[in-house]
Amino acid sequence: MKCEWVRENIVLLVYGELADDARHELEQHVARCADCAAELKAEQEFHALLAQDRAAEPSPNLVAASRMRLQEGLETAKQGSVWNRVAFDPANWLRQVRFSPALASAILILGFAGGVTATYKLYGSRPITTAGVASTASSSSIPTEASITGISSIVQQPGTDQISIKYNTVSTQEAQGSLNDQQIQQLLLYAARNNYNTGVRFDSVDLLAQRSGDMQVREALIYALQNDTNPGVRLKSLSALGNYVKNDTNVRDAVLRALVNDTNSGVRIEALRLIEPVKADGSVRGVLMALAAKDQSTYIKSQARTMLAQLPEID
Repeated sequence: MKCEWVRENIVLLVYGELADDARHELEQHVARCADCAAELKAEQEFHALLAQDRAAEPSPNLVAASRMRLQEGLETAKQGSVWNRVAFDPANWLRQVRFSPALASAILILGFAGGVTATYKLYGSRPITTAGVASTASSSSIPTEASITGISSIVQQPGTDQISIKYNTVSTQEAQGSLNDQQIQQLLLYAARNNYNTGVRFDSVDLLAQRSGDMQVREALIYALQNDTNPGVRLKSLSALGNYVKNDTNVRDAVLRALVNDTNSGVRIEALRLIEPVKADGSVRGVLMALAAKDQSTYIKSQARTMLAQLPEID
């Protein structure tokens, strides 16, 4: 047995991925070869070091924002970019792995650890189903955000309050129920924050608007208003929040931020319309004064001046 083959398979041995016959031969070789024994010891120590310090779990907001930024980057990536070379030049990757044992070890370690973590999170809290087969989740099986890879469709049955949501884990699954069901609500909240499909995010926000009285739903709508990359989704979220501008200061602040910072003129104009009933509020008055003085939009500047002129003078 050649030392080169042994060193190429040491990582597999450490992670228990080597076939029994190959493992036996490798162990026999290591017992006779001091250099390979040292290589094995170093790999085992490296594995033990990695196992000592687990990375902290990212917050749900960080995960959601990162997924949306990644999707936006992928949609705007140019042909011939670094991403395309990575995705469509596997031969180059293989050459790098072949001549870089450290790189090969890192890739294998990260892949194995990620697979174990995902599998544990996916199946740790519910019975295992056959992989690759679509199944219908029961109302008591509420998926966690960490176990969902994406939501592929949201469909409301015509003339009913029944909603069907297909979501992906290792395999595509489907949940059905009314908007009152906890599982349906959790999936809709996930879709509004995380999903890569703009149409699904829009459908989710549209349905959540019917439950905007719920604080958790309202927080998801505020998040979509502030962070979604699609102006249609932001506008839908803004409309759903309109009834709470008077009584919910968090909603009012979110609408004011949209009025000042949003890049879409339609969203800004709708935000300006929604704050009209609370234009006498101190924070709203301050924003209107700033807009009336120097906003780049002639229409918004004019409307802000009109609203200020309708307010009584401050003594």
